[in-house]
Amino acid sequence: MALRIGTSGWNYPTGKGTWNGIFYPSPEDRPRGFDELRFYAERFNTVEVNSTFYGQPRANVTLGWAKRTPPDFDFAVKLFQKFTHPKLAIDQTPITQADIDVFKGGVDPLAAAGKLGPLLAQFPSSFQRTQEAVDYLGWLLNAFDGYELAIELRHRSWSDSPNTMTLLDQHQAAWVQIDEPKFSSSIRQDLVGGDAGLYYLRLHGRNASQWWDHAESEDRYNYFYSPEELAPIAEVVKDVRSMVKKAYLFLNNHFSAQSIANATTLKHMLDEPITARMPPELVERFPDLAGIVSTLPRARLL
Repeated sequence: MALRIGTSGWNYPTGKGTWNGIFYPSPEDRPRGFDELRFYAERFNTVEVNSTFYGQPRANVTLGWAKRTPPDFDFAVKLFQKFTHPKLAIDQTPITQADIDVFKGGVDPLAAAGKLGPLLAQFPSSFQRTQEAVDYLGWLLNAFDGYELAIELRHRSWSDSPNTMTLLDQHQAAWVQIDEPKFSSSIRQDLVGGDAGLYYLRLHGRNASQWWDHAESEDRYNYFYSPEELAPIAEVVKDVRSMVKKAYLFLNNHFSAQSIANATTLKHMLDEPITARMPPELVERFPDLAGIVSTLPRARLL
């Protein structure tokens, strides 16, 4: 069974929660030619791509990703927002076969390199279970037939119906398990998943006070899981990993590289190898890592 642990995104250059100076060197301290993706891929074997939510993937860009990462690295790629959040998309025309073909063409270089993981369809909490929504989800599953699919549904109406699991299992699509603040309308899950042979878990943090009320969108993900909070999650994954062919765990609490620290702790809890050294600034920020990782020399992050 292949277990892959990583973070949602690898590039957070701005804002209060930037990774610069914590996981990556500050711009003024970077060696010439420093490559964030290459540095990240030396420490994790997968990443969840967020940029494709905001714009269709481009083959020349994804080819570059494939060339800059090790042979055993793969990318879980989020579907373009027009497929899941049509009201947010600049182009609000009806979805066409051309839209589907553009997305597929954009990820083709990753597939050709053997580095394409699941496609993630992240639906908003406003996407409730109605017959129209069920029909659309079925259409989307058929449109991307042949790809590994992970479907994130956030509204409780989906978990209140046993037919949701049946639909996803019919298409061998993973029902994304999510750890997040829970409200009355939030989906209810046991983190175990379905029968797809693919397991996909996203940890968004538990910052309930800023989930809906925040000054900046990054504030929602300002949350650090304690080892005591991660331990029961790791135990679930230990049980699940024996029942599926592939399992993905992504940390989305990206504010100030908290996802990096939590992903590293989960790797340790799940007996996954931690070989590459980490920046000393990361360990200083998150002292629990001191007994888990070795550190790079402060002046040489290569």
